[in-house]
Amino acid sequence: MSWRPRAHSSLPSSAPNLCDLNCLAEGHAFYHSFGRVLDGTPCTPEAQGLCIAGRCLSAGCDGLLGSGAVEDRCGLCGGANDSCLFVQRVFRDAGAFAGYWNVTLIPKGARHIRVAQSSHNYLALVERDGRYVINGDGVPSSPGTYETAGTRVVYTRGVGLEETLQASGPTSQELLLQVLLREPNPGVHFEFWLPRERYGPFQAQAQALGWPLRQPQPREVEPQLAETPVVREAIPARDAPDSCGPCPDSRGRAHRLLHYCGSDFVFQARVLGRHRQAQETRYEVRILLIYKNRSPLRTREYVWAPGHCPCPSLAPHREYLLAARRVVSPDGTQDRLLLPHAGYARLWSPAEESRVHLAARRCPV
Repeated sequence: MSWRPRAHSSLPSSAPNLCDLNCLAEGHAFYHSFGRVLDGTPCTPEAQGLCIAGRCLSAGCDGLLGSGAVEDRCGLCGGANDSCLFVQRVFRDAGAFAGYWNVTLIPKGARHIRVAQSSHNYLALVERDGRYVINGDGVPSSPGTYETAGTRVVYTRGVGLEETLQASGPTSQELLLQVLLREPNPGVHFEFWLPRERYGPFQAQAQALGWPLRQPQPREVEPQLAETPVVREAIPARDAPDSCGPCPDSRGRAHRLLHYCGSDFVFQARVLGRHRQAQETRYEVRILLIYKNRSPLRTREYVWAPGHCPCPSLAPHREYLLAARRVVSPDGTQDRLLLPHAGYARLWSPAEESRVHLAARRCPV
């Protein structure tokens, strides 16, 4: 009678364990166990374990069979997840225009990366040299596994709208996570584990790249149907005069050009409200049109002006063309749009808008 080894997966549940030599009688429907296999025999062709004294033992991350030692989320063998930090956030910002928006920097050394969103928008991943790994140049990529930054990124997009990116890491270089906005952003959820010593530089680099850190911000972008005609609201009567004196004259082509070239943002906005506190005035504005921006703007922003009586003063419910600067506090906790004293703030009109376009030609971004 001839015998041949029988795969354990095809044996009945009553068959001996993985480390028994089980053979099938050729031409017959029964098998026989010839005892234990030799020590060091792989438990199965696919498994990492080895048979030792009749038991299937796997080596721990410490290299010892049967130790049960595993790596923690930080990649430390037998660790307790205390040598790294868990970064978990939701990116809800949405700007006044469609296109690619920065979500977060994924630093070198990041592990157990997971990103998810559910909308008609698309996640995008960019390498340090600017090359898109997934969903670049406005062209959707196929779901699958992509090699980048020393790790494998598994990209999925199901029949519905759910889209995910997952990678075990650690990453060998920085990656930039973006979202390609085609509709209002319902939120991009991302998480990863990061060595403690890399968390500070990660925060500093995110600020240096000009990513949105202004807190608190009012609201997300609101959906607007393209076919809905824009109806301008009637301009209400001017506010009653207050105790503030007149502002210096800041009209003229040279003044406009100076502030356009020296500002980080130039945009058309409608003033929704004004709040005076201490030695500052805060305006809440709705961004209507962007002419210049060195970092993303949201549909609604706060614009700050120095003093209780800022110059120029903005009236609620009016539309302006504004030139603002970005000011970040030394500790990075405040990131504001500042309207400088005697800065550029003009009531919107077709004529003034054409002058802004002329300034843009003289001072490109």
